[in-house]
Amino acid sequence: MTNKRNNQQTSKIELSKTIKKIARNYDLYLLLLPTLAYFIIFHYIPMYGLQIAFKNFNPVKGIVGSPWVGFDHFERFFQSYQLGTIIRNTLGISIYELLVAFPAPIILALMINQLTSERFKRFVQTVTYAPHFISTVVVAGIVYLLLSPKTGAVNNLLGVFNIEPIFFMGSADWFKTVFVFSGIWQNMGWGTIIYLAALTSVNPEFHEAAVVDGATKLQRVFYIDIPAIMPTVIIMLIMNMGHMMSVGFEKVYLMQNQLNIDSSETIQTYVYKSGLVQAQYSYASAIGLFNTIINFILLISVNKIAKSLKQTSLW
Repeated sequence: MTNKRNNQQTSKIELSKTIKKIARNYDLYLLLLPTLAYFIIFHYIPMYGLQIAFKNFNPVKGIVGSPWVGFDHFERFFQSYQLGTIIRNTLGISIYELLVAFPAPIILALMINQLTSERFKRFVQTVTYAPHFISTVVVAGIVYLLLSPKTGAVNNLLGVFNIEPIFFMGSADWFKTVFVFSGIWQNMGWGTIIYLAALTSVNPEFHEAAVVDGATKLQRVFYIDIPAIMPTVIIMLIMNMGHMMSVGFEKVYLMQNQLNIDSSETIQTYVYKSGLVQAQYSYASAIGLFNTIINFILLISVNKIAKSLKQTSLW
């Protein structure tokens, strides 16, 4: 009985201390409030609707009134003839981006960091950052114009070398390459921000000592700069693995057509067509939930692997 009272008193004291800390830093909590409200309203409350993945949702009856069907929608998706194509395309683009697009901002950041002219460095940063602020619709339009088989700059250049025009946007074989490299052009400069920030933490004395020892620039990059940003690289890699099954919708859909559909149909575009175009809300929700679960498992697994290897991890 005494222990129970002591525990209650301890809890009250801790609660009182917590309230005092919040009151003392109320302005910081007020700044945090809009962010918390955003995530609660737009990320957590909508989770209530996930149950329609296990129901035969009827807009008239609502979520509560719609009948339960269990895993019927999941079974339908797993038995769909499009399953293999959709998974293959989604993973194919994601792995392509991981192998080619992920290292691009790291390499660019290391190169910019080696520039000695501050004016030229700012110029390069501005030029490489700028495409990030271009709308995805505009980027897709630029890609179509540049790769046009008749008037596109790329095919005109190929014509100089007597190479026949290539219909890039009408070829399933070229879709992944065009998608990934246009993404590199748009986002590579923006992605360097994090790595350049990490490189600022490198002690200049390390480079000075390496120069005295006769190390070349390339050797200093490999033995000083890269180890310094490696924790950041691992964190970004873990976060990228958490989106392995989420290629994105807008750009894929804008670049998609009937000629390249065999390579461009991903989970996100399939969910859009099934859910909004064909009004199969429960079926689309089941696919989206499956996609989220796979991403979550990948994130947990990669984070655990990084932790087991004594590397930096998210938690």
